[in-house]
Amino acid sequence: MALITPASGGGGGGGDKAPPSTSDPSLGFLTKRDTEVKLPRATRVKNKTPASVQITAEQILREARERQEPEIRPPKQKITDSIELSEYRLRRRKEFEDVIRRVRWNVNAWVKYAKWEEQQRDFARARSVYERALDVAHRDHTLWLKYAEFEMRNRFVNHARNVWDRAVSLLPRVDQLWYKYIHMEELLGAVANARQVFERWMAWRPDTAGWNSYIKFELRYGEVERARAIYERFVAEHPRPDTFIRYAKFEMKRGEVERARQVYERAADLLADDEDAQVLFVAFAEFEERCREVERARAIYKYALDRVPKGQAEELYRKFLAFEKQFGDREGIEDAIVGKRRFQYEDEVRKNPLNYDSWFDYIRLEESVGNNDRIREVYERAIANIPPADEKRYWQRYIYLWINYALYEELDAKDGERTREVYSECLKLVPHKKFTFAKMWLMAAQFEIRQRNLKAARQILGNAIGMSPKGKIFKKKYAELEKNLSETDRARSIYELAIAQPALDTPEVLWKEYLQFEIDENEFDRTRELYERLLDRTKHLKVWISYTEFEASAGLAGEDSESEEIKNEVSYHEQQIERVRRCRAIFERAFEYFRTSAPELKEERAMLLEEWLNKEVSFGDLGDVTLVQKKAPRKVKRKRPIPTEDGSTVAYEEYIDYIFPDEVALAPNLKILEAAYKWKKQKTDDTDDD
Repeated sequence: MALITPASGGGGGGGDKAPPSTSDPSLGFLTKRDTEVKLPRATRVKNKTPASVQITAEQILREARERQEPEIRPPKQKITDSIELSEYRLRRRKEFEDVIRRVRWNVNAWVKYAKWEEQQRDFARARSVYERALDVAHRDHTLWLKYAEFEMRNRFVNHARNVWDRAVSLLPRVDQLWYKYIHMEELLGAVANARQVFERWMAWRPDTAGWNSYIKFELRYGEVERARAIYERFVAEHPRPDTFIRYAKFEMKRGEVERARQVYERAADLLADDEDAQVLFVAFAEFEERCREVERARAIYKYALDRVPKGQAEELYRKFLAFEKQFGDREGIEDAIVGKRRFQYEDEVRKNPLNYDSWFDYIRLEESVGNNDRIREVYERAIANIPPADEKRYWQRYIYLWINYALYEELDAKDGERTREVYSECLKLVPHKKFTFAKMWLMAAQFEIRQRNLKAARQILGNAIGMSPKGKIFKKKYAELEKNLSETDRARSIYELAIAQPALDTPEVLWKEYLQFEIDENEFDRTRELYERLLDRTKHLKVWISYTEFEASAGLAGEDSESEEIKNEVSYHEQQIERVRRCRAIFERAFEYFRTSAPELKEERAMLLEEWLNKEVSFGDLGDVTLVQKKAPRKVKRKRPIPTEDGSTVAYEEYIDYIFPDEVALAPNLKILEAAYKWKKQKTDDTDDD
C-alpha cells in the first residue's frame, strides 16, 4: 500500500461571532483588534557597562535551536484496500481538474497532473493529460520536452519518437528539441535514425552549433569522409572566417596539410573583404608558420595588410611585427614597424579626420616607403575631408594638402596631367567669393610655365585677377611671367589694372613693385607721374621719403639719360645739382603739407626733418644743413590726463611734444586766444545756471 497524504478537509464549526460594532466583513470572523500588530515598546538601556557573564553568538543560536518547536507535519494515511485507493484517486483527480479549470493556461498545472498520473502507473491517463495540455499550449517547447521525457522514462520508444517528431515538425527552430531527439536515438544505438534526424535539422539551416554537433556526431563513429562532406556544406551555408578556420583545423588534425591550405586559400579569395578577415589571415599565416613556410606566411601578412582596412587590422599588425622579429631580417622588421606606424596613423585620422597634421604625418610615412598607389590613396582620402565652414582660418592648413599633392605628382611621380588635375580641382573647390589663396593660383600658373604652356598660364592668372584681385597675384604675374618675357606693355597694363582695383589686401606692395618696375625700365618721368598719383591717394610719410630717395638717385633725361650723347653734353656735377634740387623740392612740399594741412602730425614732421637733414649731409658740398636746422623743432616733456571710464581724471602720463620755430612766434597770441576762450566758456556756464 502506498502512503499518501489525505486531502485537507473543510470543516465548518460554529464559534462565537464578534460583535457587529467591532467586526469587518472583509476580515471574516476576525476583529480589527485581533489583526492589530503590537510592537514592543522601545526601552532605554540604563546600564551600559559590560555584563559579568558574556554570551556568545554561538550560544544564542544554539539556545534558539534547542527551543524550536518540532515541525508540524500532516499525518500519514495508509490505504489498505482498493476501494479506499479508488476514492483517493478520484478525489485527487477532481482536485487537479478543478485547478486546470481555473488556470487552464498554466503549463505547470498540467505537468503536475501528468506526473501524478505517472506515479499512479496510469500511463494512458498521463499521456491523455499531456495531449490535452498540447491542445492548450502547443507552442511551449518545455511541454513537449516533459511529454517526450515521460515516454522515454517509461521506455515507450515509439511513442517518444512520435512525440519528438511532432515537436520538431511544429517547432523546428528550437534546437533543444533536435538535440534531445538525436540523443535518444544515440542512446538506443540507432545511428542511422540519428543521422536522418540530423539531415532533417540541417534542412532548416541551423546556426553553427547545429553543424558542429553533426560533425562531432560523425567523428564519434569514425565517419571522416562524411564529416568532410558536412564541412563542405557547412562553409557553403555559413561562409565566415571561423567556419573555414574550423574546417582547416579539422584537416590539419588528420595530417591533410594540402587540404587545409586549399581551405584557407578558398577562404582568402572569398572573404578578403569580410569585416573579420584579419582573423582568417592571421590563422592562415600561423598555419604556414607551423608548416615552416616562412615566405608563404610573409606573403599572406603583406597581402592581408593591403586588403584589410587599417581600422580593423590591429591584431594583424601585432602578429606581423612579432613574425618579422622572429623570422625576418632588418628590412622586414622595418616594414613591420612601418605597418605598425601606419596603423597608428589610421587610428588617429579615423578618430579625427579633420586633424590635418595627422594626415601630413601619414603622407610623409607613405612617401618614405615609396608606393605611389598607396601615397595617392592617402592624399585622396586626406583632401576628401573638406573644412566644415567657409572661413579662411579653417582652410589655411587644409590647402597645403593640395599643394603637397600637386608637388608630389609633379616632382616625384613625374605625372604632368595628374598635377594639372590636382591644381584644377583645388581651384574649383575653394570658395573664391568669400576668400581665396593667391599661392594656389600662382603655383598653378608657374607649373604651366614650367610645362612651356604660356597660354594656359596666362589664362590661369587672368581667371585669378577676375575672381580674386589680390596684389600678390598682380605682382607675381608680372615678376614671373611678363617681365621674363620682356612684355613691358603687357606688364604695365597689368599694373595699371591692379592699382585701379577698389580694394587690395596689400596696396603698398603693389605700388612699390610698379614704381620699381618703371625705375628698372629707366622710365623716370613715368615714375614721377606714379609718385604724384600715389600722393593723390595717400600722403603718408613713407611715400614722401620714398619720393625723395628716388629723386636723389634717379637720372634726369628720361629713357635716353644713359646714352653717350647726353653723357657728353651734361656733366656729372650738373646732374647732381639737379638731383639735389628735385629732392629738396620734394622735402619742401612734404614739410609744407605737414605744417599746414596736418599740423597735428608733429612727430611725422620731425621725422621728415630728420630724414631731410641726413640727406643734406649726404649731399656733401651741395647740401645745405642750415636750411633744415632752422626748421628743426625743440623737444619738451609734457603731461596729459588719462581719462577713466566714468570721465574723471585720476592720473597723468608724460609725452614728448615738438615746438617748431613758427609756433614760438605765435605763442603769445595763442595764450591770449586761449584766455578769451576760457572767459567765454565761463560766461556760457553762468548763463546756463541762471
